[in-house]
Amino acid sequence: MNKIYLWGIIVTVLMLVFTYIPLAISEGGLNDDIVNIITIAGAVALILITVLVVIKYVRQMQVDTATGELADENWDGIGKYKNSIPTGWAVAFLLTMVWGTWYMTIGYPVNSYSQIGEYNEDTEVHNAKYQAKYGDFTGDKLVEMGESIFLAECKVCHGINADGIDGKAADLNSRISAQTVKYVIEKGSDYQLIGSAMPMSDRNGLFNVNTGALITDAEIDIVSTFVANGMSGEGAEVYAGACAACHGADGKGMDYVAPNIATYTPALVVNILNFGKKGHMGVMPKFDRLNDKQKEAVGAYITSISK
Repeated sequence: MNKIYLWGIIVTVLMLVFTYIPLAISEGGLNDDIVNIITIAGAVALILITVLVVIKYVRQMQVDTATGELADENWDGIGKYKNSIPTGWAVAFLLTMVWGTWYMTIGYPVNSYSQIGEYNEDTEVHNAKYQAKYGDFTGDKLVEMGESIFLAECKVCHGINADGIDGKAADLNSRISAQTVKYVIEKGSDYQLIGSAMPMSDRNGLFNVNTGALITDAEIDIVSTFVANGMSGEGAEVYAGACAACHGADGKGMDYVAPNIATYTPALVVNILNFGKKGHMGVMPKFDRLNDKQKEAVGAYITSISK
């Protein structure tokens, strides 16, 4: 038996086994469920068709030889035949274009009903109602709203008390950690966050203007601790030379340049909810399911509890 046929049989058997095992070990198995039966039948058909087609064309490449009239041009002695395209390929290509035209115009026109479109329309209506009811909330009411949203959406990682659950996520009650500052200095920051991109210390050139040289690893450690300690302690000179130009002398940032790193601000929290954030603990996902007012409320709450 040719090796290609033997491998075809082996691959087919393995694919069929691995297709059936998850269903067989699941509760109830096939259980005469017509959906499961159709699914398995479809999988079997796809496996058999795929393997047979692969075998056919691999075998064809092994034994067939090209014939026809060679074109005059060649590349490094490799010529090209003037054969017409395969009839089956041409028919399949034309039928695909016909089907695509039908699908977009009659079968499922772009302006027809869709569940996604209905969901988006319903979401807009509910967001408008939400904005009408809660849009004027400010101060303590906004903080209370933010607390309820935080408990619903954020406590899984940050904990009920926003303490980060032993390092699973950032402790929002305290200041930014030295590890977080160091990670951003070394890895850079996403340009989507407030202001312009934060350059990587060893790529775009984060310089200490006082020394005229790239910031060193030792300086990164010192300035990270300085920022984490509330802009106090050893490291003020390094901060002034490498960071103050964008973040300001007091660390409170500059509009459209860099965020406030002295304290949490609602704008920074909202930005992270909008775009997510990568840090030394992992990736913070963006929260598209929250509307603008909800994000504002979460920002107000986190700002109110941070020290």
